[in-house]
Amino acid sequence: MSEMQYKIREIEPRDNKEVESVIRACLIEFGGNHEGTAWADPDLCRFSEIYNSEGNKYWVAVDETERVVGGTGIGALNKKGFCELQKMYCLPIARGTGIAHELMKIALEYAKKYYTHCYLETLENMTRAQRFYEKYGFVRVKIPVIETEHFACEVRYVKSLNEDV
Repeated sequence: MSEMQYKIREIEPRDNKEVESVIRACLIEFGGNHEGTAWADPDLCRFSEIYNSEGNKYWVAVDETERVVGGTGIGALNKKGFCELQKMYCLPIARGTGIAHELMKIALEYAKKYYTHCYLETLENMTRAQRFYEKYGFVRVKIPVIETEHFACEVRYVKSLNEDV
């Protein structure tokens, strides 16, 4: 694998608009630009504010010009011991570079400090993403662990954070 061309850092206020653009571009690509997905999340443009408390964090992957090409977050859920892997998206240019793996490793290491389980929701047609999650020990579950505003996300996964992959 060639040298990674991206770096990962915690989100900063200057990244908010770019993160929103990355998420919206990916949702359009997979037909998720509608209610019941991250598309309708009123906080998309303020992640640096939302993910700044203990147990909640968002990371961005940036290129050499500091342009955001991807990101992911860990957010608390209203269920004891559970967090959610949130808003994990990478632009097509960053896919296949290994940056998503680095984002996932950072997010899961962080989550282990605060939680026992990690939950996520995704769209049925995001099959590559599903295979990616399964590589990290996420197990598909039939019913939601908790009701979220993402009612259009018909695929759900849970991972025990006490296991290594």
